[in-house]
Amino acid sequence: MSHSDEIKTLPPGFIKLAHTLNAAIASFANRQKKIYGVQFHPEVVHTQRGTQILTNFMFQICGCLPRWTMDKFIASTVTQIKERVGNKKVILGLSGGVDSSVAAVLLHKAIGNRLHCIFVDNGLLRKNEALSVQKTFKSNFKINMVCLNAEKGFLSRLKGVEDPEGKRKIIGDEFIKVFVAKAKKIKNVDFLAQGTLYPDVIESFSPIGGPSDSIKSHHNVGGLPKSLKLNLIEPFRELFKDEVRAIGKRLDLPEAILKRQPFPGPGLAIRVIGEVTKERLDILREADERVLDEIKKAGLYHEIWQSFAVLLPVKTVGVMGDQRTYENVIAIRCVNSIDGMTADWVPLAPELLGKIANRIINEVRGVNRVVYDISSKPPATIEWE
Repeated sequence: MSHSDEIKTLPPGFIKLAHTLNAAIASFANRQKKIYGVQFHPEVVHTQRGTQILTNFMFQICGCLPRWTMDKFIASTVTQIKERVGNKKVILGLSGGVDSSVAAVLLHKAIGNRLHCIFVDNGLLRKNEALSVQKTFKSNFKINMVCLNAEKGFLSRLKGVEDPEGKRKIIGDEFIKVFVAKAKKIKNVDFLAQGTLYPDVIESFSPIGGPSDSIKSHHNVGGLPKSLKLNLIEPFRELFKDEVRAIGKRLDLPEAILKRQPFPGPGLAIRVIGEVTKERLDILREADERVLDEIKKAGLYHEIWQSFAVLLPVKTVGVMGDQRTYENVIAIRCVNSIDGMTADWVPLAPELLGKIANRIINEVRGVNRVVYDISSKPPATIEWE
């Protein structure tokens, strides 16, 4: 309805069920044929009682039974992976995030040591993240894992690039290249596994070729280049984040991983607005660490979907001591969401915002101003790029 699309005339045999302030016909039905239509999105969090609408449709109208469970998904997916992979090997990009971590444990459950996890330190991670991921998996899991330091290659290719889609495509391409180079050193590797989720797929292209635009390109979506002779395994391609967390819980992953806030595949490159450099990344890393530290101290880390800092491509005048400064601006972004498709900004207490801002300005060299983002998705996206 927000696009000004509207239904003027109903087909024969159909009746109107509901309307809104800007749509004369928001839903309709042919009860005899059990055909129902809605013009809004019942699946998004902003739709009131949307889950009940879907539940009524599935169980009362279609007569489906609630037999699909996470335990059955795990069992059937493990069987499918075993049958598909056979005696071959699989490589997986392990980032330490929820999606790749749960995918790693699920694949390990299916094929054991034939899974080879590769952690790519692309230089776009948060402070001490590379060390943390390695320590976590060496302590908790007996999974084949190798760490590749690829910072130089990623930053070299990102030099001078400011376009958000250009960044994503470069990072995706470099990511694939790093994998290919490593994969060639492992014999009998036929598959590349990824933790792609359904929102990644939805926002990357229009699946029916319709008028909807791609919201963003995603380096985990769209398949692999033909030159890469690896088949793709994406066990979570039709799932949402909360479902993946439920699977991880059943696979006994630690809460430190399962309750970790989402982190974008392109990393801090899309939170450094404009050109990505080592210097600008370091500024953002320090600011971001203080945002997360104060959010955790306030007991809000597990209550908020995502909380992070963004480095803006502008400088402002400030005063530090008796001197005039001309330094960077940091934006703080905190949102709540269920599936990442829609999100609302979090009204943090003024005292907490003040504490975060003071720490960043006083402790992070190169920053003299902090602002707070109060945009919801839509129309804004969660990430700035």
